This record gives sequence, C-alpha cells and structure tokens, in this order.
Amino acid sequence: MDNNHFDWSKTQFETRAIHDGQEPEETTGAVIVPIYQTSTYAQTGINQTKGFDYARSDNPTRSALHTAIASLEGGAWGLAFASGMAAITNILYLMSPGDHILMSDDAYGGTYRLIDKVLARYGVEYSMVDFSELEQVREGLRDNTKLLIAETPTNPYLKIVDIAGVAALLSDRYGSDLGGTALTKPLFVIDNTFASPYIQQPLAHGADLVVHSATKYLGGHSDVVLGLIAGNDDAIRENIKFHQNAAGAVPGPFDCWLVLRGMKTLGIRMREHSANAMRIAEWLKADPAVKEVFYPGLPEHPNHAVAKRQMREYSGMVSFTVHGGLESASRIVAAAKIFTLAESLGGVESLIEHPGEMTHASTAGSKAEVGPDLVRLSVGIEHIDDLLADLEQALEVGVPAGAAAD
Repeated sequence: MDNNHFDWSKTQFETRAIHDGQEPEETTGAVIVPIYQTSTYAQTGINQTKGFDYARSDNPTRSALHTAIASLEGGAWGLAFASGMAAITNILYLMSPGDHILMSDDAYGGTYRLIDKVLARYGVEYSMVDFSELEQVREGLRDNTKLLIAETPTNPYLKIVDIAGVAALLSDRYGSDLGGTALTKPLFVIDNTFASPYIQQPLAHGADLVVHSATKYLGGHSDVVLGLIAGNDDAIRENIKFHQNAAGAVPGPFDCWLVLRGMKTLGIRMREHSANAMRIAEWLKADPAVKEVFYPGLPEHPNHAVAKRQMREYSGMVSFTVHGGLESASRIVAAAKIFTLAESLGGVESLIEHPGEMTHASTAGSKAEVGPDLVRLSVGIEHIDDLLADLEQALEVGVPAGAAAD
C-alpha cells in the first residue's frame, strides 16, 4: 500500500492520530517522523526550493503536525505555534483598533490578561458574558464585534458552550460568509484545550477556528509547550500564517515531534482521564467537606444535556468548592501527595491547584474572578483507588471533621 496516496479520512480517530501526516519517511523508510533540526534549506536556484526555505516559515516536522491536527479536528488546515498563548495571539492579530471582542466570563487567566492588559492598549474593545447562556451571547454582540472566543468546557468552572447554538445565532444575524480577511461576520473561536479533539470537534459544530494549548492533553506528558490552530477558511489561514512568519512565535522541531508522539495515544488516554474524573466527581459529591462539584459528566450539571450532545466523553478536569474558604482550599492542595501541586493540566499525572491564587490570579477584580474556595483537579491516569485515597486524606486535612458548616 502506498501510504502517501491513502485516504486517511475514511479511518477512525485513533488510526488517524497515529498515521495521518506521519507516513514513513521517503529516504530511509523511518516509520516515525524525523526531527528536522535545521534552520535553513538548500535551494536549487533563487527562490527554487523543495517546499522549505527558512525554518521560521516552516519545517517538515512542523508540517506533519499541521496535517495531524487538521485531521483530528476535521479541518482543512492546521498551524503550530510556540505556545497556546502564541496561537491565540496570532488570531488576535486579525483585530484592528475599534474592533470588539466578546469573551467568556469564565476565561483562562492568560487569555483574559492578553486581551485586557495588552490588546486593550491598542484600542481593541472587549466585554464578557456567560457563553453557556445563548441569550447573553446574543445581547453581547455589538455592531463592531469581530471575534467571539470561549473555552468549552470553560476554565475553571467547567461550563459548557453550545457550539452549534452560538454558530446558528451568528449565522442568523450575519449570514454564513466569513468574507476572507474583510470579515463580514465575527470569527467564532473555540479553545478546545480542556476537551481535546478526541472528545469534541468544534469545527463540525460551526466554530470557525479551534485553538489548543497542545502543552496539555495533546502532548499529554508535561514535557512540551506548544499551541495549535485548525480551521477551514484558506484566507484566514493565510492571514494568520503571514502574521506568524512576520512576528515569529514558532515552535521548534523537537517540540512538534513531542506533540506528534503524544497525539498517537490521545484516544486511549482521554478515555482513562474521563473515567477517573467521573469516579472522582461522583465521590466528591458525597464528601461533607465539599460544597459544589463542577463536572459536565454529572447529570445535575446545568449544561449536561449540551455536553452529552457535543462530547463523546467528559474529559479529566474536575473543579470543586470547599467549606472553609481560602484557608481550607490552601490546606487541601498542600496536603495532596499523588496529586501534585502545580499549574497546567492534561498530563498523565494528576495535578491539583488553587485557581484564584495560581492560574487565574490575573482575573482578580474582574468579571472572570475565581472564588477563593475553588480547587481544580487535572485527573491523571493513575489507579483510581490511589487517587481517591489521596483526595480523602487531603480533604480530611483541609476541612477537619465538624468544620463543614460555613
């Protein structure tokens, strides 16, 4: 079989994750994409290349990753960046002074900081609404709105955005034509980091662009920082690609290789992350130290029906609030042993953190501010019995018996 002419689109997700864009290398037959650790490429004549001229513009290892993420997200193209925030920054380069961005009120602290502290200095306006409420999205649109950006599940409260619902709302108001670089309707961007393309594919539900911090589930081993974008509109791709080449923020070939390696096991990892997270969410509900559990897989989650419709699993992120406020939450995250106190998420190992003091500290005083009693878990793929035992002892330390009465 000639893999270079095989139609991988007819295969299942797990098969595409291993093979699409990653066919055996032609010269040696290497079955894994090589790390092309080179900055420049020989030309046969002036501007006569074999597809590559300078590594800031592109690299064969990176190109393989472009194909792979496009395949997994069901898009026409993909682009890789030095980090998830670099990917979002390159999307935001599409904005001009006077444009308006509609952002989720439950936004990652880094995204909020970039828009509030950087982009706003250049005359770009923004406002925040609860994207899990379609009417709030409708009311938040302005005549100068050029971009909508939201995560689903959101970070850290794990709200679910009805992607198809927002897309339909935009089509009803603006029509379906993006209009190339002169946008006739706002770009609808979904940050799919918490779910991964195994669990949901936002482009299939009507999003214009999907963005990832591949540092998380796609890499999966807490050993790389990288960002990805996938989409379908070629004019938007060329615009983003132009800005990336002009401004830099490109990933190195080894980082691209690490993400390609991680993506090969994405399906099996996400199933285990999700199974462990569901068990933990159900267990936390019954613990008297816990006030509220946020996990879209729970039937009582206010957006469970939407999650069930657009997600195949519910991912490995669980947040919960505890009695005793900041003091209790701080003791819990410090007492955990298997759950490592650290920022980030999506690795095979379990992590615990206090969003209000760590990943979302930049949202203090804003509409996106995180409560002091919130604890966030990135549930890994360790044995579930060990994870539950660790949480049990941490909660006992954090909220002593009889203290859960605030």
